[in-house]
Amino acid sequence: MLEGLKRTDSDEKQFGFLGIGLDSCVIPTRHEGISLVQTTDFFYPLVDDPYMQGKIACANVLSDLYATGVTNCDNMLMCLGISQDLSAKERDVVIPLLIKGFNDNAKAAGTSVNGGQTVLNPWLLCGGVASTVVKKDEVIMPDGAVAGDSIILTKPLGTQIAVNAHQWLENPSQWSKISHVVTKEQVERAYELAMHSMARLNLNAARLMHKYQAHCSTDVTGFGLLGHAQNLAEAQQATVDFEINSLPIIANMVDVFKKCGINFKLLKGYSAETSGGLLICLPSDQAESFCQELEKIDNQPAWIIGKVVEGNGKAVISNEVNIIDV
Repeated sequence: MLEGLKRTDSDEKQFGFLGIGLDSCVIPTRHEGISLVQTTDFFYPLVDDPYMQGKIACANVLSDLYATGVTNCDNMLMCLGISQDLSAKERDVVIPLLIKGFNDNAKAAGTSVNGGQTVLNPWLLCGGVASTVVKKDEVIMPDGAVAGDSIILTKPLGTQIAVNAHQWLENPSQWSKISHVVTKEQVERAYELAMHSMARLNLNAARLMHKYQAHCSTDVTGFGLLGHAQNLAEAQQATVDFEINSLPIIANMVDVFKKCGINFKLLKGYSAETSGGLLICLPSDQAESFCQELEKIDNQPAWIIGKVVEGNGKAVISNEVNIIDV
């Protein structure tokens, strides 16, 4: 839908910028050697806790910067739609908590929120804009993958299903479809894992991308793992394919997916993720060390999920994909 905003290929090569199509835009400024990196994103509530929802919204916006290897954000704006269905009392409780969560994660990222836009709206929505000014060596452009690279994912999949399963605890007709394959306690654990995973910043992963000579990255959000992997594969300078052979998925969510009656396309790689991990291509001899150091810092695992091979710009999931319970 945004094809009309794109520059021509010759323009992109001439100006060396990243425009519409992946995560952030990277736009050279009128000051030589200085570029503006900027992104915007917003979405609707998906967890019960407004404070955590604010943190998730902030982490989701910042992940687009982190996907380009940028680790310092100069400024954030907050976009907030306040639902007209909230009572005055609900609004006075929910909105301050939402704002606090967003602001606290911004502070954890080393940045601050200095403006934005708030409107009354039929639906509650939350998101924002992240902007930073960088030198060339601060950015890892998303086009440098080479055959032989390993592909890493820094957060588990299955968040959409975990959130839905938690909602189904209050929906007897939907719960009855999955209650024989998962317990309420397992759903609660999956929901907690998903919520805290979505709220976790991808900042440390972005920092390590520089240390371990990453060649490109994207974050995994609404298009799902394979959707974003395909976008990234098409952006490469080299004619390569991405082969994905492992899917780290929140425990029990594969069984829920198979029995819930809704085609989330989880195993095909198209289940939407909110504030998911970074999908990173880096030299294979650096992959294990990257994952080990990131787990040491974040206290959460990362996984080698595939490899880059010679090809023609495609991303595929192996027919014999390995499911990793997280």
